[in-house]
Amino acid sequence: MPLLWCSSVHHSGFSSRRPGFKSRQEHQFSCKSHLTGNTRELKSHHHLAVMGVDVTLDVEAIRADFPILSRKLPNGKQLVYFDNAATSQKPKCVIDAMSQYYSEYNSNAHRANHTLADEATTALESARSSISSYFGTSPDQMVYTSGATEAINLVSYAWARENLSKDDVIVLTEMEHHADIVPWQQLSKEKGVEVRYVPIDTDSFTLDMAAFEIAVDGASLVCVVHTSNVLGIRNPIEKIIELSHSNGARVLLDCAQGAPHEKIRFDDSGVDFVAISAHKMGGPTGIGCLLVKKDVMSQMGPFMTGGSMIKTVSTLGSTFQEGHALFETGTPRIAEAIGWGAAVEWLEKFDMKDVHSHINKIASWTAERISNIDGITVYGDPSRSDSSGAVSFLHDSIQSQDLALLLDEGGFAVRTGHHCAQPLMDALGVPSTNRASFWLYNTMEEAEAFVNHLDYVVGRFSDK
Repeated sequence: MPLLWCSSVHHSGFSSRRPGFKSRQEHQFSCKSHLTGNTRELKSHHHLAVMGVDVTLDVEAIRADFPILSRKLPNGKQLVYFDNAATSQKPKCVIDAMSQYYSEYNSNAHRANHTLADEATTALESARSSISSYFGTSPDQMVYTSGATEAINLVSYAWARENLSKDDVIVLTEMEHHADIVPWQQLSKEKGVEVRYVPIDTDSFTLDMAAFEIAVDGASLVCVVHTSNVLGIRNPIEKIIELSHSNGARVLLDCAQGAPHEKIRFDDSGVDFVAISAHKMGGPTGIGCLLVKKDVMSQMGPFMTGGSMIKTVSTLGSTFQEGHALFETGTPRIAEAIGWGAAVEWLEKFDMKDVHSHINKIASWTAERISNIDGITVYGDPSRSDSSGAVSFLHDSIQSQDLALLLDEGGFAVRTGHHCAQPLMDALGVPSTNRASFWLYNTMEEAEAFVNHLDYVVGRFSDK
């Protein structure tokens, strides 16, 4: 496929721990063991084994940590949550950790010497240590943000506007979430940078790497999604990083969908920037991070200005903090950081290869079964071993919004729309899709019930 060109004109010191203060880890709700050594049996163990699904995870014990999964909907149906690519549910230890902060030591951090402030500061920075360690890097290479969207905008404002100029090249792909497209289009309008879009192969649903090798020539920045939120396709990020660096380009990875399915090892990857959201991996909404190489961080200027990021302020001007403190302006996201810290400590109990295998096999089985339902087309290839748990599909006569409502009547929560990926929808030739997306607490029993209900809905409401 040809490259899609977009010219610049057309868009182309925290306080020391006080004696007697119990850390967040000491207070934190103790989550149960979820390995198969547990004496409890998985209700759907037989189904999983018959289908060849990995049974290393004790899914019943995992589900017991998520209060919302026992919910009955207003129509009496049991909730079956298949919208994990939009946001995951939260384990009780995350809910408890955040509630404990508000009920026992709610205070601002890095601003006072009283006991509550000291405890809040300790918890905030302890969470940074846990989270950065989980992603294979050091706390000084992690910037708290509101999520992946702000993290990408942080790169756009703090790095790109400081280092790029007219006719510099930024490479994107058709797979990108709008959060990794719109900031670069705006930069193109402001500074005259050139934006190039690498197409997908619509037969294999994979990135056209031959086109990428052409597009990266002369590029200064490459922005690519780790795993597509629509197709579930994991891009060949190792090859992308290698090709980009060999051409002198920095690389930004959007790992919002990748982080819930595999361990992101920032230092080992060699990538320059990584954007992550907490809420898709068991953490709370409203927080994420940007991981940044130290040498790259030194090239960045201020993004949001105000309190905390300054050293001195006078009527003659201001001086700024260095490192991640430069980019964390105002009151920190303290409760959210504590919740995210609890989430990654909970996830540390599992081998993410087992988690991915469990999700992938349920998704691939579901995709294969629904593709045999009259009128259903599946977009993407969930049978790939590196594919995530997203299964996008469309019926040829039942409008996607209607189909989602009919699925909801059966208790099944799925996503509908363009998934903030309209260029990808355009490439696929559809305005929207339905999407079922799975995570570690979903079961084959739920998948079987979903396929049966979808088959019923299609038989009852389709034009055929």
